[in-house]
Amino acid sequence: MSLPTYRQLTERTDAPAGSSWHLFTDHPERGMANFAGPQQIRRAADSVLQGRAFNLDYPLDAFDPPMSKARGIPQHRITAKHEQARDDVLDNFHLQATTQIDGLRHRRASGHGFYNGVPDHEITPRSPRLGVQLWAELPLAGRGLLIDLDGLLRDRGTPLSHADAPALSPELLDDALDEQGCRTEPGDLIMVHTGWSDWYLTTSSEQRTETRTRRHATGFAQSRSFAAWCWDHRIALMSTDTFAVEVLPTQADSDFHDSAPEDNGMMHQELIAKLGLPLGELWNLTALAQDCRATGRWDSLLTVKPLNLTGGVGSPANATALR
Repeated sequence: MSLPTYRQLTERTDAPAGSSWHLFTDHPERGMANFAGPQQIRRAADSVLQGRAFNLDYPLDAFDPPMSKARGIPQHRITAKHEQARDDVLDNFHLQATTQIDGLRHRRASGHGFYNGVPDHEITPRSPRLGVQLWAELPLAGRGLLIDLDGLLRDRGTPLSHADAPALSPELLDDALDEQGCRTEPGDLIMVHTGWSDWYLTTSSEQRTETRTRRHATGFAQSRSFAAWCWDHRIALMSTDTFAVEVLPTQADSDFHDSAPEDNGMMHQELIAKLGLPLGELWNLTALAQDCRATGRWDSLLTVKPLNLTGGVGSPANATALR
């Protein structure tokens, strides 16, 4: 598939500048997930050498309370119609309160609308347009490539201070890949290990409260260079172990203050609503990163199977790495 560069996308006049709207023809509402197909799955099968499976999801109630104040942990009830049977009910189940994948309904592009111009009135429960079921019916699968920024910066003697919510640059991704001796391939499912989730879950309760209250989290600086890195590498997923992939609070020099005024210049609308990029947040990458460092191999066969919820905005990731 011959597609424009990100710079060329920013010059579009037939669609929002910086968008991939209407460029994917076979499965137009799956967005950049289309970069991972049969060829990538077959290639990823070569990564399975040890016969080991890694769970990349934290428990549904791990982040208690969740970083987002609008979300809560699910309340689990077990019911029984007689003594020999049990059923489950989850109350207050927020699908994006722990390890998750953001669907293409999660953000609009300010002044333009949802991805591919899907109208607002079709973004309703049980309407299929842009729903996460599109990534469940045809799951995200392919070569998962772990990029270990935590390891890179520890090796340099400059470990991340997550209490300070540092902003990361895409240049760090390239530096880490060089150190790891590997490169991206079109269709890769990227997993960026920063150590943030592990830090947040193991730090003091006072530090967690402060981090949540101030809404400070390590992540990538809001920049066109990060969007360009994702698009020009033709990745099918960008996942991290951070709260929002991008740094919070947003940077004063964000490239998107004018285009995302409602979100103070956040990058979500550029990545989700314009590029159609699946975003994974709060992934559990600790054990996988340790195995990658121990073996010197950074790829795996990765599967991501969101809930088959028609019209879902987001979902637990249900992510598994096979090595």
